Amino acid sequence: MFSKLFSRSKSGPDPSVIGFDDFEEAVKADACVVVDVREPHEFASGHIPKALNLPMSSFDASQLPSGKPVVLICQAGGRSRKALNEAQVSGRDAVAHYAGGMNGWRMHGGDIAR
Repeated sequence: MFSKLFSRSKSGPDPSVIGFDDFEEAVKADACVVVDVREPHEFASGHIPKALNLPMSSFDASQLPSGKPVVLICQAGGRSRKALNEAQVSGRDAVAHYAGGMNGWRMHGGDIAR
């Protein structure tokens, strides 16, 4: 069901960007791994439940988990876009980013863990 969310053949302006509704549905269904690329102190202030923290300052696309699609997130979308670019250059597929970042996640009332 969620595999089409991460397909490079998905229509739209940028198939590697996931919208809030699809992202929230994937998180609730445990259909993706959320990788938060913010720094540890930012992550500790609140993150998506079950998210992994792989800070952009030491990001290595080879450390991204496999087995499920990955959604990258940061505070406002810039760092997660950079991490997505690195993942794509390294040949990873089934990786997207949520451009709204934690700001957008909070604005939409998404669950937060500490």
